Amino acid sequence: MKKMFKSSALLFAMALTGAVVFSSCDKDDDPTPAADPTITDVVVSDPNFSILEAAVVRAGLADDLAQPGTFTVFAPDNAAFTAAGITEAVIATLTPEALADILTYHVLTTKVPSSGVPASDAVTTLQGESIFASKNANGVFVNGVNVKTADVPASNGVIHVINGVLIPPTQTIAEIASAPGFSILLSAVVKAGLADAVSGPGKFTVFAPTNAAFEAAGLTQAAIDAASVETVTGIVQQHVIATNVYASDLINGATAPTIKTGATLTINTSPAGVKLTGSANDYSNVVTTTPGATFNITATNGVVHVIDKVIL
Repeated sequence: MKKMFKSSALLFAMALTGAVVFSSCDKDDDPTPAADPTITDVVVSDPNFSILEAAVVRAGLADDLAQPGTFTVFAPDNAAFTAAGITEAVIATLTPEALADILTYHVLTTKVPSSGVPASDAVTTLQGESIFASKNANGVFVNGVNVKTADVPASNGVIHVINGVLIPPTQTIAEIASAPGFSILLSAVVKAGLADAVSGPGKFTVFAPTNAAFEAAGLTQAAIDAASVETVTGIVQQHVIATNVYASDLINGATAPTIKTGATLTINTSPAGVKLTGSANDYSNVVTTTPGATFNITATNGVVHVIDKVIL
């Protein structure tokens, strides 16, 4: 798919600058009506997209977004790039290949207006990995990033302005759980026979207790090893939701079914947390492992939230 974005620098320059020379052999001819702006035209004409324009130029992407099509572009504005620490100077240091990988992760080949965004779903991008879209009372989101201005029209699709930069994920949920600090969770997932499920395609949400959280609940590695498969499976399943739920999708008091039959989670938002519906136990709070990081850890097949207590 990325090949469709490769063409000559000359063509791209023409598309970006609008350097089209109109000529006429008769000054009395009817004027040519102005064409509806393409996605490229919209980006170039808006000074709030100057960093995005610079990234597109550096990436060597062609004029395809000026051609007929049904594209959807989730477009970070200058404020979004700056908040991510990406300036034009930074862009100049990145390889064209790296920028193309990021930019095509913001593009769908089908036109999706904001009214068509589902409550939650995974959609394959031009880059090849999925983005996770959602819509709720808080607004419209992709990978938990807010759409700040929706449905900017173009002749060949639609633009949604977003307040963050989407970075393509490189790991599955299982691979994220392989990080230091989650070894007990990973062994429980393996014992439950769910390693393949959280490694394959999907749009799962996993609330991931740290080793410290397991140990505080008396679930040491030795305890997991000694427990029955059925017991461990039940514990793991009640930490997994079969659809994407980002922090932006958490609605206070709402419930969501887990993959364990009959087990649902009740949501808390002040602070963010979850607990088994009907349980007398405290909420398991969603935490971050890195200062300043967001709660959401996007995987190729869903999202992970680190929690400070095992959901029991």
